[in-house]
Amino acid sequence: MQSLWEQKREDGGIMAAYGLSCCSTVDLSRQWAEDRDVKLAYFHFFLGEKEYLDDFYESIRPEELYQRMLAGEMTRTSQVNVEEYKALFRSVLSKGRDLLHITLSSGISGSINSARIAAEEMREEFPERKVYVLDSLNASSGYGLLVDRAADLRDAGMGIEELYEELQRLVARQQSWFFTSDLTFFIRGGRVSKAAGWIGSLLNICPLLRVAEDGSLKAVEKVRGKKRVMDRILQKMEELCKDGRDYSDKCFISHSDCREDAELLRVELRKRFPKLKTAEIFPIGSTIGCHTGPGTVALFFFGRE
Repeated sequence: MQSLWEQKREDGGIMAAYGLSCCSTVDLSRQWAEDRDVKLAYFHFFLGEKEYLDDFYESIRPEELYQRMLAGEMTRTSQVNVEEYKALFRSVLSKGRDLLHITLSSGISGSINSARIAAEEMREEFPERKVYVLDSLNASSGYGLLVDRAADLRDAGMGIEELYEELQRLVARQQSWFFTSDLTFFIRGGRVSKAAGWIGSLLNICPLLRVAEDGSLKAVEKVRGKKRVMDRILQKMEELCKDGRDYSDKCFISHSDCREDAELLRVELRKRFPKLKTAEIFPIGSTIGCHTGPGTVALFFFGRE
C-alpha cells in the first residue's frame, strides 16, 4: 500500500515526497502514527531496575505503573540516543525522501540535541537529502497536536520547507494548560515543597500550570478543588484561543490515570465551545507520567496568532 505522500491528491497533484517523524512522547497511539504515516522514535524508562519502552503502554499498563510508583518504586526516564535517531532517520532517507523530525520540548528534555547530532551525520551520509529538526516546545498530546497538524499540512501538499516555517509559527501559538489533584510526585520532583504540598493536599488545592514560551513548565496559580480549576482552564482557553467561544479547531486532552476527570473536562469544554471541531482524550505516556504521577489532566489548543 502506498504511503499518503505517494498518493495523488483529488486535484491530480502528488503528495510531498518527504517523511515526518516524532518521539513516542506525543502520547497519542501507534495506530495514529501508522494512519498518519509518522515514524516514531521511542523513549525508555526504568521502573525499579527494569527498563521499558515508552510505547503507548504496550509494555506495561498505566494502572500498574502508577500503582508501583505510589508503592514507592523509583522511576527514571531515558531519552532517544543518537544511534536510535540515526536508525530512524536512515529508514526514511534511504528511500529517497527528505525528513522533518519534530522533537519533545527542549525545555524539559535534551533529546533535541541527540536529534540534531544524528541529523548532521545523516546529511553527510545522504548529501542529496534534506533533514529538518524542529523543537515542538511542548509535551504529551500537545506535542501530538502539533505533529497531527503537520501531517494534515503535509497531506494537503505543503512542501517540507514551507511546512517547517509554518510549524515555527504554530509553535508560538500553542497553548498547554494542566492541573493535578495529586501532589505526591510534584513534591518528590521538587516542584512543590513538602510543607506546601501538605497544606495543599489538606485544602484540596489543585495547582494550575502551563507550558511556557520556552517549553518549560510554569506554575500559574493555586485553585481550590477540581471543579474550580477546570473552570479556570476553560476561562484561560476562552481568553487565549482563536475566536473565543467560537473556537472551531481541534483540542487534545491528556490524563494520567484519571479518565473520569478528563471526560468531565471534555463535557464542559463542549458546552462552552459548541463549534469545537474535536476534543480527543489520550493517556499521558509513561515518560511524562513518571514525572507527574497519577491525577494530572491537561488541555491543549491553538491560541490566537
